[in-house]
Amino acid sequence: MTADGKMNASYIATGQHVLRLEGEALLTLAEAMPDDFSAAVDLILGLKGRVIVSGMGKSGHVGRKIAATLASTGTPAFFVHPAEASHGDLGMVTAQDLCIMISNSGETSELSDLIAHCVRFGVPIIGISKQPDSTLMRAATLRLTFPDLPEACSIGLAPTTSTTLSLGLGDALAISLMEARAFQPENFRTYHPGGKLGARLATAAQLMHAGDEVPLVREDTPMAEVILSMTSHGFGVAGVVDAQGALCGVISDGDLRRHMSTLMAQRAIDVATKNPIAIGADKLAVDILATMNQYKISAIFVIDSAQAPIGIVHLHDCLRAGVA
Repeated sequence: MTADGKMNASYIATGQHVLRLEGEALLTLAEAMPDDFSAAVDLILGLKGRVIVSGMGKSGHVGRKIAATLASTGTPAFFVHPAEASHGDLGMVTAQDLCIMISNSGETSELSDLIAHCVRFGVPIIGISKQPDSTLMRAATLRLTFPDLPEACSIGLAPTTSTTLSLGLGDALAISLMEARAFQPENFRTYHPGGKLGARLATAAQLMHAGDEVPLVREDTPMAEVILSMTSHGFGVAGVVDAQGALCGVISDGDLRRHMSTLMAQRAIDVATKNPIAIGADKLAVDILATMNQYKISAIFVIDSAQAPIGIVHLHDCLRAGVA
């Protein structure tokens, strides 16, 4: 900012210029995907081992992110530093694995031992580089060549456009593999149990109260007993089940108020709201919260395939899990 606190317009212009250059580079790549891209997806899908990602410098930082994205979306992967590989970490690479190597020039000297190791033991290499005739790409089994476009920095040397293109190719690979594996939200939850994202992908089965904690009454239960059940369980609701054990109604505090004048003379089914909103055990937390907001309710019953209540989720359960 300038001395008076106003944003310097030249900084904005530079930032916009960088983003435009990198955005246009990605669009260029999207229109001219590498010929080996589909083959690379198929090769990884058929892999018995893991994907090893390697690169030096900025390419190494990009490689770490690609490995993390692959691992979190169903493709076992990890990063090996090429310099460390030359000092013993080559033992991490087995004949059943595959290596993705990233090098803008394709001539990164630190990759040479890893390349030689893969060639010696028949480990497939997927090369990512802008130079199709480089040492890396000549050794590669499959070549993901990206366009040779200007870097976004003013002196044309800092890896910017090139790293953006490498990262874009890595994301494209990961998502293509994710879709080919029919990777689902519940799978994503397995690899992301922590944080808000993990909470949003928790299921009703993981959040719900079950067993004796579920407030249930029969259709003919006197309202005096229903109120005792609602009070003792503390959810502000009671589920009403029919003779077959299926959920046929829900009694809330609102239902009690609407029937206040004759409440104690009635049965549970007389007061209950019929055909209540209920969810399956595989419902995601983020969807449970959306359903509660839509119907303005603070608790919802979880039912099985026979419509029998097996649990209850309260709004507070979602909040404690960090969903909201």
